[in-house]
Amino acid sequence: MFKAPLWTVAILAVVGSAAATALSFSGAYSVAADEPHWNITDRTLTLIRERSIAVRASRLQVPNLADPALIARGAAHYAGMCAGCHLAPGMVDSELRQGLQPLPPNLTQPRARSPAESFWITKHGIKMSAMPAWGNTHDDDTIWAIVAFLQQLPTLDVNTYAMLTDAADAGYYDQEVVDRDCGHHASMNDEEASHAKAESGGTTLKPPPALDHAHTHASGHEHLPGSS
Repeated sequence: MFKAPLWTVAILAVVGSAAATALSFSGAYSVAADEPHWNITDRTLTLIRERSIAVRASRLQVPNLADPALIARGAAHYAGMCAGCHLAPGMVDSELRQGLQPLPPNLTQPRARSPAESFWITKHGIKMSAMPAWGNTHDDDTIWAIVAFLQQLPTLDVNTYAMLTDAADAGYYDQEVVDRDCGHHASMNDEEASHAKAESGGTTLKPPPALDHAHTHASGHEHLPGSS
């Protein structure tokens, strides 16, 4: 096996460092978000990012993500925190998403990400991208709920997505609200379950029946019975 002399390696390192310094001071590399990275930059950053995520995510223990209540809780957070960049069923694009570089992945499409990787990314964010570290403001249980929803998102149609997010937004899945208003809600009855459900990934989602009371969304919009 050929081995380069130590002095050759040292010279290459110095030359490379000098070239990088010259490039930095020249301003030749554009940091504008409306211009893509150079190919070599994109490939290097992608390699660094993917290996960093994979190594750290491998240390995580994934909880049970098949609980419909957990999925529904994640739906509310996804709608408020993520859909603007990562889209939702029925969304083609968004103004915010179009201005980002790199372009955020469309999470309504199937991806090869493991749940552990999705958790790590959601919690810690990614440098040199628009992905924030939601772990600074949300606990692990909430982030796992988002991940549980992400596992189901590619299988949802527009109506099921709207039903899940609307119900969670109205507090239907808030355990304190459930305990206060209903006294119990450990499971839905057969009539409710047959009203609206979606089979996905071995998990049966059971959205609630249509809400029959006026309620106000987090956005401040009042939703009246029978309105859309």
